[in-house]
Amino acid sequence: MTSKNHPDSFINDLEKVASVRQGFANYLGNMAEIISKGDRTTFAREIKDLQLTTQNLREGVFRLLVLGDMKRGKSTFLNALLGENVLPSDVNPCTAVLTILRFNHQKQVTVYFNDGKSPEVLDFDTFKIRYTIDPKESKRLEDENKQAFPDVEYAVVEYPLALLEKGVEVVDSPGLNDTEARNQLTLGYLNNCHAVLFVMSATQQFTLGERRYLENYIKERGLTVFFLINAWDLIRETVIVPDEAEIEKEENKVREFYRNNLWEYCQVDDNNIYSERVFEISARNALRRRLRDSSDTLEGTGFPEFIDSLNTFLTKERAISELRQARSLARQTHRRVHQSIESRIPLLNQDVDELKHKIRSVQPEFDKLTEIRDNFKDDIRRMRDHKTDAIVNNFRFYVSNLGTTFESDFGRYQPQLKFLDFLRQGKRKKFEASLKQAFELYLNDKIADWSRNAEREMDVAFKQLALSALRYGQSYSETTDKIAQKLTGKSLVVDAALIEEDKSPGWAKWAAGIFAAATGDIAGVAMAGTGLFNWKQILLNLGGVALVGGAVYAITGVLLGPLGIALAGLGLGTLSANQARGKMIKVMKTELVKYLPQIASEQSEVIRKVVQDCFDAYGNEVISRMNDDIQSRKSELDDLVKQKERSQSDRDIEVQRLRSLDNQVLSLLHQLEDTYDSLIEQKS
Repeated sequence: MTSKNHPDSFINDLEKVASVRQGFANYLGNMAEIISKGDRTTFAREIKDLQLTTQNLREGVFRLLVLGDMKRGKSTFLNALLGENVLPSDVNPCTAVLTILRFNHQKQVTVYFNDGKSPEVLDFDTFKIRYTIDPKESKRLEDENKQAFPDVEYAVVEYPLALLEKGVEVVDSPGLNDTEARNQLTLGYLNNCHAVLFVMSATQQFTLGERRYLENYIKERGLTVFFLINAWDLIRETVIVPDEAEIEKEENKVREFYRNNLWEYCQVDDNNIYSERVFEISARNALRRRLRDSSDTLEGTGFPEFIDSLNTFLTKERAISELRQARSLARQTHRRVHQSIESRIPLLNQDVDELKHKIRSVQPEFDKLTEIRDNFKDDIRRMRDHKTDAIVNNFRFYVSNLGTTFESDFGRYQPQLKFLDFLRQGKRKKFEASLKQAFELYLNDKIADWSRNAEREMDVAFKQLALSALRYGQSYSETTDKIAQKLTGKSLVVDAALIEEDKSPGWAKWAAGIFAAATGDIAGVAMAGTGLFNWKQILLNLGGVALVGGAVYAITGVLLGPLGIALAGLGLGTLSANQARGKMIKVMKTELVKYLPQIASEQSEVIRKVVQDCFDAYGNEVISRMNDDIQSRKSELDDLVKQKERSQSDRDIEVQRLRSLDNQVLSLLHQLEDTYDSLIEQKS
């Protein structure tokens, strides 16, 4: 019998979620079609959001990013999770390109290039031979700061596997000690993934590369990370005398080591969820059992516990968050349609002159809507200018003062002393390449540290804007209610089953991140639960990676030329190791201090534009949605006047048509609500 923690059980839960997703997509798609036939012009924005969300639900996947240093067993782990030997996981080869695993009935690999060359379609054997490398070769490339395949952007592996078919997509990254350029590519996937699976080793604990990656790209980024301590079964092989007590003692030492080093990455809202995020696994044993018999128990491999936690996160927390947003959008759409129809029907009894008089009477309210729009627009602009100046000034100060702590900070990055021999032997180029790599690592860490502070500033800014959006939204809704009341002579009533939050206008809910699903933004779905607009993804899409990469390459490019000349004239080969080390760092500091003000000034303008563009993208979308809402309300009244003037409206037929439209939308909403409630009951 399949246990609840077995991969097959996970697949069954994924299938249920996929089925509910499709059901929601059908409800929203039908709603969009019905409204489009009823009044495409008035509800153009609602139709667009419904259609986009429908598409996202139908195409939706849970995207998992697998990270880890080289030789941590990432491919073995993935094969064990998938239940088949898809990726190369032999003793020697290392996956050397970023690989995306997707479902397809046809087995194939498509390699995409970054030099404009057309994609290349390969069979599996050819891909494994051509795009895997020996660990020794990988180490040599790492030392030389080179990529194994610099012309390859990524590869897409398509395979007919149950896990992939049920809506999971996996991004398998090269090792963390790949080049910084490759790390930047992987970084681009972080905000677009639902969860990160970070594979570590029980017998090779916490390398500098792993620590750097966690500090620079994971810590305080709001990401969901599962830490998989692989090769747990090999701990017993490290014990000289394989006594069970000694093995347990060694396991507890490893367990305590990782608890001390990973606990800070397992904090959510001041709660420690270490037990839900860190797992001791044996991917090799799990893979062997799954290949031998797919129904074989995986007890003792750590996989059941991990799969249970991942299942809970994806099929309960994330799926329900996504569907909750779809429900919110459906509620908002019904409210807009219902209010429009309830306002329109009483006006059908008016003659043209009476109708025009009533429309003129609500002009002050329309002016109020415009005023609310302009006030919010000004708030966004002021926030943009304030935060941009603060972030830019902070960057200038931070970079200009790197020299203050350079001597103490750079010590752990500088090349090993053996590289000083290259100066004596005339191997200056190899030494300079090593020094350049060390300097880039140092700068990446420093700029990444600064960027976390900048992200906190942005986080605060968009939290404030989200609250402002809801406050303006309340005033906006009160004004539109007043318009309806003046036009009809009565207050409008919306389905009592709908909760208070759904009284916010659609633009305000978008601005507060309440239905980020309407943007097609995967990461935004996560943030919507906290009411935040997903500024991080916009920042990334607009070139936010340049906040780290651009500054690093600018400083490195300016500095290392003069530095090489300065070092060449020092005669380091005649000094002792410690003297040479000290001299080198002092010269680097001197040269660094010379150029830092220039770099700080130049790069701050790049940062200014990126941050401003982020706020402008947000503001443009919000104001566009507000303009659409105001204009649609005006156009609706103008069209009614034109209809009256043409005397083409049969009141009874029109009332029947509008009531039918309202009832059809409400019926679909109730079906969606019932489906959502049933899902919640099953998951609770």
